[in-house]
Amino acid sequence: MEKKTKLINKVKRLLKRLGCPRWLHHFGPKKYEFWQHAVALLVKQECRLGYRRVSRLLRLLGFNVPTYSALAKMAQRIPLVLWQNLLKLTASFNVYIASIDGTGMSRPLPSPYYYRRIDKPYPVEIPLKLSMAVGTKRKKIMALRLRAKRAHDIKDAKYLIKRLPTKPNKLVADKAYDANWLHKFCHSRGIVTCIPQRNYGKSPYYRKTARKRATQSYNKRTYGRREMSESVFSSFKRRFGPSVSSLKITTQRAEVYCRAIAYNIIYCFSGLFQRSHAILETFKYSTSYINRKW
Repeated sequence: MEKKTKLINKVKRLLKRLGCPRWLHHFGPKKYEFWQHAVALLVKQECRLGYRRVSRLLRLLGFNVPTYSALAKMAQRIPLVLWQNLLKLTASFNVYIASIDGTGMSRPLPSPYYYRRIDKPYPVEIPLKLSMAVGTKRKKIMALRLRAKRAHDIKDAKYLIKRLPTKPNKLVADKAYDANWLHKFCHSRGIVTCIPQRNYGKSPYYRKTARKRATQSYNKRTYGRREMSESVFSSFKRRFGPSVSSLKITTQRAEVYCRAIAYNIIYCFSGLFQRSHAILETFKYSTSYINRKW
């Protein structure tokens, strides 16, 4: 079986497990199926191409893909729930320790000379807030949330915990997530929190029993697993870039979710390759040892 046929069958099986419809519209022309749109959007993020170039590239490779304008419209129309379910399927595994953290992303701006020409002040930055929940063992992205404006890290904590594919045993985070209501929420779901105490400049346990219990059970060695989220942020930005090219928040979310799905798939295959390489090296070492012994 050719590689192209394998890729198509894999995407079809993934969408079938999700229960997605074959077509993304009911009354429109039935020319392109949903898996064709999904493959084109994933390749676009992996290769860092625009809609025109990815459509042209896949057509040269023999794929029957929609035009660039149809891809841009479909990326805006796909609902957020569908992206979340696709991300859950790529990150469906048992997690013992999960880490949540936030980072910032930017948008590419035109030249300052263009802003001077149209008589507008040059904006310093257009920030985007990205929060992620990461499994610390396999370093897969389990859930994420993108905001168009600045926000505190703890505002997305409950949103991420509710959308985890599996319930972790422990949750690690930095001092920004040290809040009594978050400890209570995790305790009600059977999750042990490992968050260092924030210094409020007053008595640390004033009617905050959940923070008191969490501080007493704080383990510094477990908290060291929080570095895995920083590692995921670093590799995520190095592979796909620190900026988002879309203008509207719907297409920005679609772009970030496509990057996360592609990251989970690529990391899964790279992990399998590394494990197979390690097994092969162990087998070679054991056979050479046996030959020397005999």
